[in-house]
Amino acid sequence: MLINIDPVLSPELLFNLRSMGHGEKIILADANFPANSMNKNVIRLDGVDIKSAANAILSVFPLDSFVISQGGSPALRMEVDDKPEELTETHNEFIEAVKNNSGPQWKVGSISRQNFYEEAKKAYCIVATTDARPFGCFIITKGVILPDGKVWS
Repeated sequence: MLINIDPVLSPELLFNLRSMGHGEKIILADANFPANSMNKNVIRLDGVDIKSAANAILSVFPLDSFVISQGGSPALRMEVDDKPEELTETHNEFIEAVKNNSGPQWKVGSISRQNFYEEAKKAYCIVATTDARPFGCFIITKGVILPDGKVWS
């Protein structure tokens, strides 16, 4: 056990989050996502929903401000097929986790399901939850932590 570390963060997940470099991406996936056929580095969080996983990960994970300067977002949600503007309950929980952990200035963007699959193949790792709600998949890009412990913005 560690002090002030969310118990959802398994040793394997902490190792991967710590090992990632600036600009690398992690996929946070629902139970229906084909994680093992997309990426060789899959970390299972059985019994964990998206909200809990997002809050745990974002409690230690800096978002990438460089992506914003390039017109993007360091946090993306998978769009609902044929309804790209629709926000599901899972999307809203993820957006809340981003704001609560990283700050209100961060915006969550979106990406089509097919483009999401392509990004998942290139991601550093996939964190597979057992949340069965559809379209509960997200991409998070790691930012820079400065010597004083603050996130580069």
